[in-house]
Amino acid sequence: MIQGLAITTVWTFDQQRTKAFFTEKLGFEVRDDIAMGDMRWVTVGAKGQPDVRLTLMRLDGPGLDPESAEALCKLVAKGVMGAGAFRTDDCRGDYETFSARGVEFVQEPKERPYGIEAIFRDDNGNWYSLTQRSEELDFSKEF
Repeated sequence: MIQGLAITTVWTFDQQRTKAFFTEKLGFEVRDDIAMGDMRWVTVGAKGQPDVRLTLMRLDGPGLDPESAEALCKLVAKGVMGAGAFRTDDCRGDYETFSARGVEFVQEPKERPYGIEAIFRDDNGNWYSLTQRSEELDFSKEF
């Protein structure tokens, strides 16, 4: 039986730069950084969630044929890849903190039916939702 999400992939042009983005700008911790032949296994995660990792996977890494790698590179560079949603207990505060650290936001915090949401990009162009959930969801509101 599935017990939950353990690892998800974040596509990166430069693992070291992306590791620095997640650790220095977002405050994540490094979970793994292991050389495996031609491959490097790098994972990071939120400090309060030790059972979930983001693997920072090179766009030219193993398992991708050249045609697929090229297509994926174009999509990531174009900024159309959504990599997930991070939950927070203070969307507006995190927005201010992360903005001051140089994180590019494409949407400032906004009220949504499910809470407050901001959207940012990582150093590769992947976008993420930063969401503070409402205590009680009110689907009667118009947004």
